[in-house]
Amino acid sequence: MASWATYRQTIGDRSGLFAALREQWLISTALYPGSYLDLSPSVAIGSVTYVDTDRRAARFLGAEELVAAELNGRTLPGAGTEVVFLQADYTTALPLPAAGFDLLISLYAGPVWDNCRAHLAPGGLLLANAGHGDACLAALDPSLELVAAVHQRDDSYRLDVEALDTYLMPKTPSQADYELISHRGRGIRYTRSAFAYLFRARAVSPSAGPGRGC
Repeated sequence: MASWATYRQTIGDRSGLFAALREQWLISTALYPGSYLDLSPSVAIGSVTYVDTDRRAARFLGAEELVAAELNGRTLPGAGTEVVFLQADYTTALPLPAAGFDLLISLYAGPVWDNCRAHLAPGGLLLANAGHGDACLAALDPSLELVAAVHQRDDSYRLDVEALDTYLMPKTPSQADYELISHRGRGIRYTRSAFAYLFRARAVSPSAGPGRGC
């Protein structure tokens, strides 16, 4: 049966990423659209809601006993206390509270930010990578500010909070266009890249719009 254990053989173990986030920021609730079988946020975060349309994800993440067995002996204190799974398309309305999560996760899942931003609390965090352009769109959104770059080496993760103005600088400035990135559904190349980027939602969010420069 497909599970987090089998998925780790393909993508590696991201537990260290969420442990690093927990160490630096107070995160008690997270929303993970397009999670597939990745249970790693629950190693470090108390309550995580996973969303995916895949039946394999539903069979695993929707089975309390299977999830508990996978997390047994792996969680940090206070983590993994609530695991919720929704078999749903995150691009449609989700039965979840507005501004109800400290962390929104977008890893290789498509336009999570555009579709799920309402669920992130003011001052909450967006973790995104550029695989499908989500981090690139976040970089162009004035309602977000970059607070860390995430570097990966095997299963080890490091957060860089220094010289953040050197990240997300496009090699071809004309490609840093909101509508273009949204249409293509893929990221653009930067002069300095990272595995993922952590953004913080401003308490008072200006209107996001296409065409904003980096």
